[in-house]
Amino acid sequence: MRASFHTLGCRLNQAETAIIAKSVKKAGFEIVEFGQPADLTVINTCTVTEQADAKCRQAVRKTLRQSPDTFVAVIGCYAQMAVDSIKQIKGIDLIIGNDQKLSLVEYLNGLVKNSEPLVVYSPKIGREEFVIENYGLYDNTTRANLKIQDGCNFVCNFCIIPTARGPARSRKLPDIIREAEKLVELGHREIVLTGVNIGTYSTGQHGIMDVLLTLEKIDGLDRLRVSSIEPTTIPEEMIRHIAASDKICNYLHIPMQSGDDRILASMRRKYTAAEFAKFIEFVYQTIPDVGIGTDVMTGYPGEDETAFVNTKKILADLPITYYHVFTYSDRKGTGSNKMPGKVAEQIKKQRTRILTEQGKRKKYAYSESFIGRTLPVLFEQQQKNGTWTGHSTNYLNIETYSTEDLHNRIRAVQLKAADEKRVVGELIDVG
Repeated sequence: MRASFHTLGCRLNQAETAIIAKSVKKAGFEIVEFGQPADLTVINTCTVTEQADAKCRQAVRKTLRQSPDTFVAVIGCYAQMAVDSIKQIKGIDLIIGNDQKLSLVEYLNGLVKNSEPLVVYSPKIGREEFVIENYGLYDNTTRANLKIQDGCNFVCNFCIIPTARGPARSRKLPDIIREAEKLVELGHREIVLTGVNIGTYSTGQHGIMDVLLTLEKIDGLDRLRVSSIEPTTIPEEMIRHIAASDKICNYLHIPMQSGDDRILASMRRKYTAAEFAKFIEFVYQTIPDVGIGTDVMTGYPGEDETAFVNTKKILADLPITYYHVFTYSDRKGTGSNKMPGKVAEQIKKQRTRILTEQGKRKKYAYSESFIGRTLPVLFEQQQKNGTWTGHSTNYLNIETYSTEDLHNRIRAVQLKAADEKRVVGELIDVG
């Protein structure tokens, strides 16, 4: 039997798909690329925006057009939030919300197609500490995602994820270590810590620093990367430790959302624009060559031209090198859904374009500042033109030509040129 997987949305979804894929393989399936004929197709969904919902529906319909007889399982955040809508799509056999999706193999029912989908859904998700039976299964051995936390208690006014994912809860530290050691044993040289709000990690006496300090000690692990983390959850101790560490990558993704105090307060964010700026400057001054990414939202209800200009200015002034720009999307069940002052779609799109272009310019300037420098690169894959691509610790996308097999090797590269997408360099060491 053959199984394929399609993952939409965040890095946490990617980590969970990898864990489910391992359990499916263990059950006797061959894992094939999404789009190829398969007996089982699993679509792990996202619901962070209306566009994400639409992509989920499109993926389901595309799957059924290509393989009308495949057993279709729709799982994850959209499945958690929109069971009734998903049930209307003919051909779906299984719908699993977030609480039970890692147990997917228990509900496959011999892949017997159903006239109506089986629904496995818990409207309330618990807050207990958890363990995960399997480890992640990845196509290549360079980088692996490691789930350490789930859910969120912050309840920002625009965000549906606390409803879709439930309250904050953390994975037991020994279980994190077990999977990390297995991933390293399988050849992964870099591990990325992921969750909904990883800075709130807490089990017993252990916090996020304990996770970092423990995983750093694993023999054979070359790089440990922290994924998106809320600014108010990052202790200064962690920034100083990253600066001194030879394993933790010097790149942090720290969501801002808005640079206007009035909008931040309306969003129920836990900082002012000045406090955010002060912290970013501290990170920049403390960690050598640090790359800093952020999330920023355009068109939140009440965002007038002044608020937008404030956001644009603070982003321009701060040493932030990567923007993930979101266009605000109404989500039923969030505080902002019924707020007055909705921004016209045309204006939202225009503001998104403006910030996206500004972000491209800043990313290019950051990349260009490393021309002439030599950085270690973990190479991931070879392109059709023979070049190899990989990432530096500060997440520069670096490309070089070599006739050697560079897959999953860390090599020193001298950087020669940059554009908006990548930095080109030359290998300077031998073998």
